[in-house]
Amino acid sequence: MSGRLLRKVMKEQEQSQKREGDVIEEELQEDLDDDESDSDAQPKNPFDLLNDDDDHENDQEDESSAIDDALEDKINDSESVMRSYAPTVPVSNKKSKKKKKKKNKEVSLSNADRSKKSVEVDIESLSLDIDPAPEATSSKNIRARDTISKLSKSCILKVDPKFLNAEYELRRIFGSKVVSSFENANQGSTSRQVRGGRRGLYSHKKCILVSPNDHWPRWDGSLSMELLETKDGNNYFRYVHSASYSHIQRAFEAAKATHDLNGVASILMHHPYHVESLMTLADYFRFSGEHQMAADAIAKCLYALECAWHPMFSPLQADCRLEYTHETNKPLFSTLFCHMKNLDRRGCHRSALEVCKLLLSLDPADPMGAMFCIDYFSLRAEEYAWLEQFSDEYQSDNSLWNFPNFAYSLAICRLFLERDSTAKDNKNLQDIETSSGLMKQALMLHPPVLRRLVDKVPLKDQALTTITKNPFFKSEDTGIPSLDHLIRIYIERSYIIWRLPDVQKLLKDAALGVIESLKHDSSEANTWACVRKEAFPSDKNEYGHLMVSEFSDTVATMPPENLQNFMVLDPRMREMVENQDQGANVQVRVPRELADRSPLAVLFESLLPWVDYGAGEADNDQPHHQDN
Repeated sequence: MSGRLLRKVMKEQEQSQKREGDVIEEELQEDLDDDESDSDAQPKNPFDLLNDDDDHENDQEDESSAIDDALEDKINDSESVMRSYAPTVPVSNKKSKKKKKKKNKEVSLSNADRSKKSVEVDIESLSLDIDPAPEATSSKNIRARDTISKLSKSCILKVDPKFLNAEYELRRIFGSKVVSSFENANQGSTSRQVRGGRRGLYSHKKCILVSPNDHWPRWDGSLSMELLETKDGNNYFRYVHSASYSHIQRAFEAAKATHDLNGVASILMHHPYHVESLMTLADYFRFSGEHQMAADAIAKCLYALECAWHPMFSPLQADCRLEYTHETNKPLFSTLFCHMKNLDRRGCHRSALEVCKLLLSLDPADPMGAMFCIDYFSLRAEEYAWLEQFSDEYQSDNSLWNFPNFAYSLAICRLFLERDSTAKDNKNLQDIETSSGLMKQALMLHPPVLRRLVDKVPLKDQALTTITKNPFFKSEDTGIPSLDHLIRIYIERSYIIWRLPDVQKLLKDAALGVIESLKHDSSEANTWACVRKEAFPSDKNEYGHLMVSEFSDTVATMPPENLQNFMVLDPRMREMVENQDQGANVQVRVPRELADRSPLAVLFESLLPWVDYGAGEADNDQPHHQDN
């Protein structure tokens, strides 16, 4: 037989085999349909071992198992029939394909078993949480509430890195063309500061807090950060000084002790990223009126501090902690606070809000007082909904509504939210939930704010001047040191918001409503006085470490002849002024020990008004000399 004839015979056999296979598959399908409708057999279901109570699911699983068994029987029959028609020469690999299909089916069935088991295990764990013993229920509920509160606090303080960039906000406000033209105009003056033609030799590390300039020197790596522990889902870190940085720090302390500004400048010449020296230089520029140079020095501090971050330090997620009690962590808090105020002066209120959120998330103890300006930045950035969400979700020792800044800011926030159509259409709001009700509540809780606002803003409305003569609004203090200090901080920080006519109208109408309410029930004033005393029970000023001047928009300047002494004049004089404003007779003392000290240095220090070398002891000795 020729090869052509052999190929023809094999082709005919293959076609006949294919036709017979199609017929068999049609018969299998018909038999399978009959089995689905008439079969009463219920073989063993593998899912019965997992859940014996769910009858509905068992019925469905039994039907699927019966179908699979019938299909396997038919496949086996078809395989036997197909083998009977198979030619001597292999023309198809259907048998291997069916084996693979059967194997895949078994694999899918095992996967289904595993997924079913995992689902059942999850259901059992959930059922255990739903109906455990009473003691376990209470403990689990407490842990769940703590977890939810921690998650809500961390979520509400998450920082948007896009808005941390001040240039982005400036472009959003003024447009890209205006900002680009301004940058191009200042590019020439910036390039003149570069020495030795070192520009463009290397690229700086990309940062999220600031954008480094091209003429800045390379980061020297003298700072680092270490992971201390992980507790309650938060990572605790601490800055670490290298041996070279510690040596520089000792030189800086020596220059600071002698008030040697030239020594600080010399340190920066050789070590341009020493943070404490840069902060001192920023204070010098700020007191001399060079605000842009002061902002550049603060930006260099932030760049150095960010370059030292640990790989696991991601503060944008609000789950990283830097405790202020560690001495090496304090420069970051001070630098971020100064950077926040610089952003506010540039009009980048949303960027300042993000920095404020970052400050509050790093240490919930709030050593810098970020809690008392976050409401101001929220109102200036028009983040009204976020402010209300923050007041509801943030957990603190004292209710945020008891603080004067939140009591008044939330009323203003509700005023702007009521302008929204959705808020106006809501008829279910109670009177106390409206802006007028919230403002009345704030005035009843903190009445001295009204008089201080009239003097500070100033509010020239005759009606408001008349209202301040009412006995309830006449006093400027509450007699509670902590509360009076917070009121002064709020007035200094947020007085500019009260220049809006709508806000002034809200204040006037609410104040008139309070006076009318007190005419009908005078005991209401005593009730709110008890609330104040309960919210601030301490007789000491718990917020005395926060200076009012740090929350002010005005920047103190000094004459050129006194700038050399600014390192000692600035913090101590401001502290004395704050203590005098509070009516406290407090003096900032230096150590009394005079041994091994330069007589000339002691002579110059004695001329400073805040230095006390023990005048009380001299007064006590004076009668003794007179008796002799």
